[in-house]
Amino acid sequence: MSRIEGCRICGNELVVPVQSLGDMPLANALVSAEDVGRDDPVYPLDLVFCPQCTLLQITETIPPEELFTEYLYFSSFSDTMLKHAEGLAAETIESRGLSEDSLVVELASNDGYLLQYYQRAGIPVLGIEPAANVAEVASEKRGINTVCDFFGRDLANKLSGQGVLADVVHAHNVLAHVPDLAGFTEGISILLKDGAVAVVEVPYVKDMIDKCEFDTIYHEHLCYFSLTSLDKLCERHGLIIEDVKHFSIHGGSLRLCLSRAGQGKRRGASVENMLREESEWGVGSSDIYEEFADRVTELRRAIRGLMQGLKREGHSIAAYGAAAKGCVLLNSCGIGSETLDFVVDRSTYKQGYYMPGVHLPICAPERLLEKMPDYVLLLTWNIAEEVLKQQAEYRKRGGRFIIPIPIPTVT
Repeated sequence: MSRIEGCRICGNELVVPVQSLGDMPLANALVSAEDVGRDDPVYPLDLVFCPQCTLLQITETIPPEELFTEYLYFSSFSDTMLKHAEGLAAETIESRGLSEDSLVVELASNDGYLLQYYQRAGIPVLGIEPAANVAEVASEKRGINTVCDFFGRDLANKLSGQGVLADVVHAHNVLAHVPDLAGFTEGISILLKDGAVAVVEVPYVKDMIDKCEFDTIYHEHLCYFSLTSLDKLCERHGLIIEDVKHFSIHGGSLRLCLSRAGQGKRRGASVENMLREESEWGVGSSDIYEEFADRVTELRRAIRGLMQGLKREGHSIAAYGAAAKGCVLLNSCGIGSETLDFVVDRSTYKQGYYMPGVHLPICAPERLLEKMPDYVLLLTWNIAEEVLKQQAEYRKRGGRFIIPIPIPTVT
């Protein structure tokens, strides 16, 4: 673990403290049955703001090799993610005129959830995924050509030296995980053919602030991007943002279309408009982040109070979603086995493990119908519509869900 000495984008040393969530376990470090009786390692989770480039970021860096070499998050277990990926692939194939002579590369390609749709359309693909267990699933189950490695400047130079250049580079929900933003961004530029584009998706910090999505703050997420901060990052490393779109996925995300700077390239109208909107919102002022910290304190208190009240009334409660955000919410709100009986998750890779910190068992969703808890705390609130639809029978029998973000709501 190392602590930053300056902003991760611009190096500014005068970062402003925003909030500390205390010492927290690694959010995706699920606990085996053998380790349940042991204390989990914990690390400081402190949020700071850079007034120079507007980047919100955490101060500690856990080595990526520790976080991602073996990974238990598989994108394909979410119907929402698959639908989003399929639509994006179809749109990109049409807009870019891709064919069997093209190449689509995804950085942090996970289990091939996105690239499978290009491959089905007859377009050559290459995945780059550092987690060996996840890369193996992509390669063996989906037949996706996958390089098991961390992406950055060095790997980009190696691939380009072998003649591997992309018509489209995808980087979805990975940029926030990258300690070396400069090397990663320059690597994208190296990998692009002339006239090619990179499609980058990141969770949007304005949504996180406006909706009080504090549980998306964890050690894997080093950065929380505004378009303003992304524009400054790209400008420093030879890329330009030609277009931006705002989506609701992951609680609110931005999709950027990037190309190499020069040759008459310039920001599109959508980019200029959003940059103005962010300026009016106050993206460069620490005030909105300090106010966010106050609201987080109140929200954590409200969630904890609701759960404790239900338990005092004699209700049984479980949770849905062994996601990283669930780990943060439970540990930061002090909700554990004294309140919850178990957690369920659709991913068969997570079942049989225990939640970090609170050591609640992770079971298959069928457990809800077997035990019929009175309430289920929905930790994966970002896919609430999907989960509520899947759990129609539980709800029909009288079970109720608690959606904690942006305010605790019972449905």
